[in-house]
Amino acid sequence: MDKDMQEVLKKAEVLIEALPYIQKFNRKIIVVKYGGSAMSNDELKRNVIKDVTLLKLVGFKPIIVHGGGKEISQWVSKVGKEAQFVNGLRVTDAETMEIAEMVLSKVNKSLVTMVQELGVKAVGISGKDGGLLTVDKKYADGQDIGFVGEIKEVNPKVLYDLLEKDFLPIVAPIGLDEQFASYNINADDAACAIAKSVGADKLVFLTDIEGLYKDINDKSSFISRITASEAEALIADGFIGGGMLPKLNNCTSAIENGVNRVHILDGRIPHCLLLEIFTNSGVGTAIIRDEDKQTMEQ
Repeated sequence: MDKDMQEVLKKAEVLIEALPYIQKFNRKIIVVKYGGSAMSNDELKRNVIKDVTLLKLVGFKPIIVHGGGKEISQWVSKVGKEAQFVNGLRVTDAETMEIAEMVLSKVNKSLVTMVQELGVKAVGISGKDGGLLTVDKKYADGQDIGFVGEIKEVNPKVLYDLLEKDFLPIVAPIGLDEQFASYNINADDAACAIAKSVGADKLVFLTDIEGLYKDINDKSSFISRITASEAEALIADGFIGGGMLPKLNNCTSAIENGVNRVHILDGRIPHCLLLEIFTNSGVGTAIIRDEDKQTMEQ
């Protein structure tokens, strides 16, 4: 058999491997939290958008929730301010809030444009639209950090309406409090709350690390599959620290609130989303329900 034919057959095998996953997830909602380096590199950005668009075209109902931290910091420094963080949360005064909303709006519409260039209809909204995200003021260890929101309520009606009309919703993490003041929201928190409220089958975090390690300094301790209660035990035993701690807490909370599976992926790997969802081996860490452990071990 000549080499060209082998290449063609290899492509066919890949498609056949993907078939049961395509069947399984048809019409299911997947929430993709998009952030990190994959947002600041144009080629990676295009790859992520291509992946999400493909998910849409094969029958998934994707929702993108995006951050914009690096770009917000750049614009904050352009106006002569210094970005400040407490426990990983941006200290957000009124001027910083204004900058954050402008930057997130710009990022939002650039993602909408990229999706539409690929022939899929997208609509960009923020948590303000349709009362999607209502927040309370969030404190960091009792410290006032300004206009940072803790999500109190999610009203997913606007998302359901867009999905029903075959749009791909792209959400910027800004919400309103009960006095209608604007608040910046951690994008991981927003993605998690939205995934719970729409009963998403999957929640995917695109990050700057390969996935979960029992010991971050030991590459052989990589965890490709873990149950929610095993993840909680790792947290309780002090194995998880830094920025991964709130992320993993969000993952276990999502599972406990009805999300079927949560994935932590390295957004720097081209097409990581497709590799994790449509192949048997996957490329990141999947957090699964305790009752699904038997199927994991088969």
